[in-house]
Amino acid sequence: MIEIRPFASLGAANHGWLDARHHFSFADYHDPGRVHWGALRVWNDDTIAPKSGFPAHPHSDMEIVTYVREGAITHRDSLGNEGRTEAGDVQVMSAGTGIRHSEYNLEDEATRLFQIWIVPDARGGEPGWGARPFPKDDRSGRFVTLASGMEGDDDALPIRANARVLGASLKAGETVTYRTDASRHAYLVPATGRVSIDGVEAQARDGAAITALEGFTVTALEDSEIVMVDAA
Repeated sequence: MIEIRPFASLGAANHGWLDARHHFSFADYHDPGRVHWGALRVWNDDTIAPKSGFPAHPHSDMEIVTYVREGAITHRDSLGNEGRTEAGDVQVMSAGTGIRHSEYNLEDEATRLFQIWIVPDARGGEPGWGARPFPKDDRSGRFVTLASGMEGDDDALPIRANARVLGASLKAGETVTYRTDASRHAYLVPATGRVSIDGVEAQARDGAAITALEGFTVTALEDSEIVMVDAA
């Protein structure tokens, strides 16, 4: 099953400094048909105005992955971590027993990012944060695992969930095939470009909810940057 969720159908909230689109129910947006996709609970498509951002606030028992599409985001948290994550790079925060953090766009341009929340396999655990660059050339024509709690994904940022977050950069006409288990839930979003997933077309920033398949092939109809979650 491949269900396309057009960008225009997503939940929307414009706070001035933050223009957000919600692939799943979040804050004041609630759609009973879009509460989660397996362990994937939140996928927000955020545009953050220059010199603004999210002030310090708490989280617990959630794996929060931030994929920066344009600009940069600066993270600070109650553990003393601080870091700046640039376009194409990824940061992961395991909220565990509890953590407070802020996320600010300190740049002179808008920052655009995907904020992805995945429910952990178990509650509790020591909170933590990490970030790393993932050069786009390294994922040209193939999926690269950016964050994962699955066996064998040793090069990815760790999360505490039976899930992985992947990225791929495809030139127009290139294809990539992903193998999975029919019981799992994949959610794919072209950050840019236009793709076909086993013949089903997705435009930039559409969501593609995929399940009950043992694999699928993504074909770039235009130069495309893809982000995907594979979750139990």
